[in-house]
Amino acid sequence: MCNPADFRQRRSDSAHSTADLAKTKRSLHLQPYPKTPIGFFTAKETSPELILDKHSKIDAQKHLVAQVGLENFIRSISKVLDLKLPRKVKFNMNGRGRMESWDDVYLAEKVYTRCLGISKRIYQTHAYTHEPSRNVAYFILEEHNERSLSWLPGFDFYVLVFTYYDEEKRVTRVDVQYDQLSFYLHCVGLAQAHASLVEALTPLIVVWARAFHG
Repeated sequence: MCNPADFRQRRSDSAHSTADLAKTKRSLHLQPYPKTPIGFFTAKETSPELILDKHSKIDAQKHLVAQVGLENFIRSISKVLDLKLPRKVKFNMNGRGRMESWDDVYLAEKVYTRCLGISKRIYQTHAYTHEPSRNVAYFILEEHNERSLSWLPGFDFYVLVFTYYDEEKRVTRVDVQYDQLSFYLHCVGLAQAHASLVEALTPLIVVWARAFHG
């Protein structure tokens, strides 16, 4: 015979277990993001539902564009979405330079690549994504850099490019974002030395952080 007290205890334990399981299931669902800007390039209002809806409609075809030279690349990539390239554009080069025309952009690339010992660049796109509702297309740009000096190593580099256009599909603004320090370390041939130094110092920093944290 089952003791009534034992039966009540088992029933109570079962109820708690069911409640804990339901609570766990609820916690697995994505929680809505706060209605404030999250990062510099994200939407001001977002939620799991909006993200899923956006990605069910997004035009994220794989557009492979590979060209030698920036001007050739830009003219090729603009054809993907049938975008127009007016003479004027607001071009933000990682916050280090803000140009107002394509002629200035092409000139700047020719001058600084020559000064940095880069003889040829091959540009290629990855993860090309288009959001028509925001009039923006963005992608990862891979640069293969060949050097004009034999003692400088060639290198590959990645940047993030945001292209904005108006209702008439004219490009109005371009934002280019990349790791400035890493780029210049590659240019002067010290990227590998810097990586080795970081690898050697990191364990020491971790030991210090643990001691500091107590």
